[in-house]
Amino acid sequence: MKLMVIDGNSIANRAFYGIKLLSTREGQYTNAIYGFMTILHKLLEEEQPDALCVTFDRKAPTFRHLAFGGYKANRHGMPDELAQQMQPLKEVLGAMHIPCYEMDGWEADDLIGTISRRCEGEGWECVVVTGDKDSLQLITDRTTVKLVTSRMGKTLTRNVTPAVFQEEYGFEPEKLIDLKALMGDSSDNYPGVKGIGEKTAMNLIQNYGSVAEIYANFDDIPLKPAQRKRLDEGREDAKLSYDLATIRCDAPMEFVPQDNLRQEPENGKLYDLFRRLEFSKLIDRFGLTPEETPPEQIAAEDMVEMTCSIVIPESVDELAPLTQGWQEMEQVHVLALPDLSGVAVDGLVQDNVCIGAVVLRSKLGEIAYWDCLETLFSDRVKKVSHQVKELMNTLLGEGLSTDGFVFDTALGGYLLNPTAGNYDLAELCRSYCGIQLPDSQVWAAGNAFSDNQVEAASAMLRYAAGMGAVCEAITPKLEELGMMELYQTIELPLCPVLAEMERAGFLVDQKALEEFGTMLAQGIERTQKALYQYAGVEFNINSPKQLGEILFEKLQLPTGKKNRRGYSTSAEVLEKLRGYHPIVDCILEYRQLAKLKSTYVDGLVKVIAPDGRIHTSFQNTVTATGRLSSTEPNLQNIPVRTELGAEMRKMFIAGPGNVLVDADYSQIELRLLAHIANDQNMIGNFHSGVDIHTVTASQVFGVPVELVTKQMRSSSKAVNFGIVYGISDFSLAQDLKVSRAEAREYMGKYFATYSGVRDYQKQVVLQAKNDGYAVTLQGRRRWLPELKSTNFSLRSFGERVALNMPIQGTAADIMKLAMIRVQNRLKAEGLTGRLVLQVHDELIVECPEAEAEQVARLLEEEMEQVVSLKVPLLAEAQIGHSWMDAH
Repeated sequence: MKLMVIDGNSIANRAFYGIKLLSTREGQYTNAIYGFMTILHKLLEEEQPDALCVTFDRKAPTFRHLAFGGYKANRHGMPDELAQQMQPLKEVLGAMHIPCYEMDGWEADDLIGTISRRCEGEGWECVVVTGDKDSLQLITDRTTVKLVTSRMGKTLTRNVTPAVFQEEYGFEPEKLIDLKALMGDSSDNYPGVKGIGEKTAMNLIQNYGSVAEIYANFDDIPLKPAQRKRLDEGREDAKLSYDLATIRCDAPMEFVPQDNLRQEPENGKLYDLFRRLEFSKLIDRFGLTPEETPPEQIAAEDMVEMTCSIVIPESVDELAPLTQGWQEMEQVHVLALPDLSGVAVDGLVQDNVCIGAVVLRSKLGEIAYWDCLETLFSDRVKKVSHQVKELMNTLLGEGLSTDGFVFDTALGGYLLNPTAGNYDLAELCRSYCGIQLPDSQVWAAGNAFSDNQVEAASAMLRYAAGMGAVCEAITPKLEELGMMELYQTIELPLCPVLAEMERAGFLVDQKALEEFGTMLAQGIERTQKALYQYAGVEFNINSPKQLGEILFEKLQLPTGKKNRRGYSTSAEVLEKLRGYHPIVDCILEYRQLAKLKSTYVDGLVKVIAPDGRIHTSFQNTVTATGRLSSTEPNLQNIPVRTELGAEMRKMFIAGPGNVLVDADYSQIELRLLAHIANDQNMIGNFHSGVDIHTVTASQVFGVPVELVTKQMRSSSKAVNFGIVYGISDFSLAQDLKVSRAEAREYMGKYFATYSGVRDYQKQVVLQAKNDGYAVTLQGRRRWLPELKSTNFSLRSFGERVALNMPIQGTAADIMKLAMIRVQNRLKAEGLTGRLVLQVHDELIVECPEAEAEQVARLLEEEMEQVVSLKVPLLAEAQIGHSWMDAH
């Protein structure tokens, strides 16, 4: 039989530091618990123990503290973010029926030692799981220590047996105590013998056996005079350290291995705990389900069982009362199969009975089915659905309307928790309603209805009912947090705009793109030859290890950063080496050319659709600030700062007879800063129409506007935009390539000029700390548990976000509003122009040449008038055949 005992504090600590800080919507930190459970799951798979238990330390002083006042005196206390996770962790272990042991006056190590020896006495094997090497002294033929380490976000384990220990240390495991007695332990803060380090201590134990033997034969052992003196003077410290280093195996605890046999978790209790902690992946990994469904949720969870009829109409006569009923309902909940071959509609009530309908193309016939869809997806039926934008894209592809959607459960979940990352319907049902939905494969598979019609229909309807339950749960929360208007006026109305943009796509000159790729390939070959010539040898340019050896060993350039894998050859390092050798510029050019070709040219060619256009996907539930992102491919990341990168925009063109109209907001984030901070000086500058960077430079450097140099303006621009993002003097110094003192002076002068910005930044961080979140002008929230962190880096991150979120998030909200207004006005004026791309502060419309001037005027007007600020919003539109021409 095998028992596994886990050092609870050690593993929780490693989990806490190995995973980024996570918290629930209510602010409960969870990363240590999540990491602990992930490690535990891995350990159980690896070891398959028969029994399992966990030990924990207690706050009370132990016998070691009483023996030596300085014991662990230099240790920092447990971070609050970790401390608040320990009790919930123990609750989780309790729900898993995993015994936990802790005792006042005894450390977890001593309990582990006692447990291991009791196991051995009963003829059991014992596996000790810990990140603390002190436990290696417990290794025997029956006790193995499994060391847990974290590296680059991954948890690694290593079994240390007597043979492994002997090979690494050169002596038996129990003599680790002697090693510690000589060298001491800075972590536990006991002295050892002053002047005896690890290497010397290792040699002494390997050669003379133990501390006791060293001192017993002290006069006969050949030692260097200095070593002899140190050992002689350190006798008492060695004895004290030996006692402190020894893990006691006689703790007065009741422990019988048999009492720790593994049991099945308490399913319902563990499910509820994981749900409260928002551990959706762990719910699935541990195969948990809710024990009981609250009465108010039964209709959604067990809707199929309670419904008198699951209707799968096979004729128009059966369908007609359903479609009529949908139009009379306040709202229905709709789930469509990915290929629109079937839809499930929940929410129709007749004679106080809930009726769920699954309408299938194969059952109803083409004409009747599409008539049904035309009614269902018209504005005559008010619909709740999930990931509405994606559904709208599909509807547009089939020539169906996108009207009548009143709620998107994915968008609702995103607004409430914009950093969650997962807005899967099953997860939202679990989190907000305690509902466990069936596996979506039951209904999503193409053959689902031919295999088991009733089961697939039942599963589809449960998903549709789940949408209704989530909508009902989320709506009051959005109202309570003041985000319902944001939802109704921005997020939901934007869905059809994005869907139409995705369908439209952006035309690409494929021939020009491929020719550009050929030119890049030639440039890559040319720079590659030059690199080999400079290096005097051929090597793998893409290997940081080989490149580092060429630069820092063969060419003897000033040594850059070095890590375990060798020298760093990052762009930051190479930029600092410019001018030392022509190979540096050559490497940077090679990397630029290679990235342009592989990422942009080759990548874009692969995704050009048969219509010659690239159809990117606009993600509206990804960023914490509310900004849209573009994927598959990312058209928002087309490089523009380099001359070659900007050439990429030439490849994006208008169709025959059409042009592109590109409108860009002018310094929207700075204008928002002036408005939100109510800085009268900055507001005045924007109203005067002067160049904000030039006038800021004039005021900061104390020179007339006409004497502002290019360098002054550049520095001012860096400060202006850096302030928006909460830049530090250190980062600004790096950006401007000046000393930190100079950067600090720039910032001081800036805040003296714009004192309103300084006061606002102090106030907004304090407000966010008090509220627990930062908010945009439109009410979008981003929760910031980092602001209360005791960790300086995390807290500083939270402060930067608190400064930036109101500005960047408001800019994102304004852009979304502008997109909605532009699209509506294009249609209202009967124009054929259509939005094809949004990139940061830029909107692009493709339209016939005859509409160009009207569209340009329309874009500027709608973008500038979308909100009323204390400063003017300015947008400038340009017209051209390609993206580059119009920008």
